[in-house]
Amino acid sequence: MAFDVDRLLRLWSDPLPDDGAAAAAFRELYTDPVTVNGAPVPAAGLVVRARALQTALDRVEREVVHVVEAGDQVAVAFRLRGRHTGTLSTSAGPVPATGGVVELRVIDVLTLTDGRISDTWMVADELGALAGTGAVRVASPTGGG
Repeated sequence: MAFDVDRLLRLWSDPLPDDGAAAAAFRELYTDPVTVNGAPVPAAGLVVRARALQTALDRVEREVVHVVEAGDQVAVAFRLRGRHTGTLSTSAGPVPATGGVVELRVIDVLTLTDGRISDTWMVADELGALAGTGAVRVASPTGGG
């Protein structure tokens, strides 16, 4: 049976119910706690992270680029795109809302235990989003030889 990637992404991008129901929804897909990039995170922590993302991006569009399943692991490459309406947490620090469109490219490697995510390694390519918000500037190639 294939892992329901669309359900997973909806959990992160669609509006969540109250905190108790939201934590229960995360527990349906994740162990509690789940290990995220080496650190344990309880379901309530996932709710906080999801709400922060949902506040940062409005009208989120999801695009699954590729899914690879092998035994108890699933690798998912996807894009999230939305209007930047709230503070976006990035590895370069928080980026205040700009009102512009932001695209995040993400790869998650998920380990499943009894059908739920017990461990995830997440890598986000934030450069395009940071450049799009003006938080960083990408140097133009010079014309010299």
